Amino acid sequence: MTIEHLKVFRDIAQSNSISRGATMNGISQSAASQNLKHLEKSLAVELFDRSNRPLRLTHAGRLYLTACRDIVRRYEEVESQIEALKKELVGAVRVASIYSIGLYEMAQITQQFEELHTQARIHLEYMRPEKVYQAVLDDQADLGLISYPNPGKEVKAIPWRLETMVLVCHPAHALAKKKSLKPGDLTGCEFVSFDPDLSIRKAMDRFFREHAIQREVVLEFDNIQMIKEAVSIGSGISILPERTVRQEVADGKLVALPIEAEGLVRPVGIIYRRKKRFTPIAAQFLKFLQQQPEE
Repeated sequence: MTIEHLKVFRDIAQSNSISRGATMNGISQSAASQNLKHLEKSLAVELFDRSNRPLRLTHAGRLYLTACRDIVRRYEEVESQIEALKKELVGAVRVASIYSIGLYEMAQITQQFEELHTQARIHLEYMRPEKVYQAVLDDQADLGLISYPNPGKEVKAIPWRLETMVLVCHPAHALAKKKSLKPGDLTGCEFVSFDPDLSIRKAMDRFFREHAIQREVVLEFDNIQMIKEAVSIGSGISILPERTVRQEVADGKLVALPIEAEGLVRPVGIIYRRKKRFTPIAAQFLKFLQQQPEE
């Protein structure tokens, strides 16, 4: 006896008609009658009183219908749950990111995504830019988060957002009293900068050359956290993405000032290997990232 047999009996019993029960299950009236006879033979009882029209259940038939309804309902519930599991996104997404994509921000994004997809896990690793590219090329990461993305034959880049750059200084610094700055206000200042080989440092060097600003680089680091710490103890000033210093500004450790200059932004992109075949969960996380607000 199969669940299909039980469904046919249930529908015949509830409609009091073999023909209607057959139609509801997409089978012929003859097949439905044979199904009913086979069921009664296996149980060794009559389930319907055939002396009357429409069909009426016998006492045994009513007992069997009650049990049958419960069995079919439970089966359909389990079947529905299994189908939902098939549709639910399951698996892990490996993400490589540069250090200056905020730890706090990415923790929030990861948490929100995992709450939406409870069977998903995001594995996030921070590394230098060249390592991000290598992780993507070596298929050690499904996605890479990088500033000043540089697409190539093997790497595709999707623009993610443009981050406003601001002057960051200690609250006691002379510039901290200003509401905004002109590029010329930075002349002669001591700067805490990124390492010379990083794209963000090269972009800042171009900015200073274009505005004929002479500055003194007193410290160089390869990650934004070290730069913020150096600035917070008064070692110099720096130009950083505004969103990366919001917490320190809110805590009163740093001051962030807008600079009156066009195009002073940091482009951030999402990179992946061109021949990469995304799993459903990785494709969904990519879409989720792209839906994040820029500010």
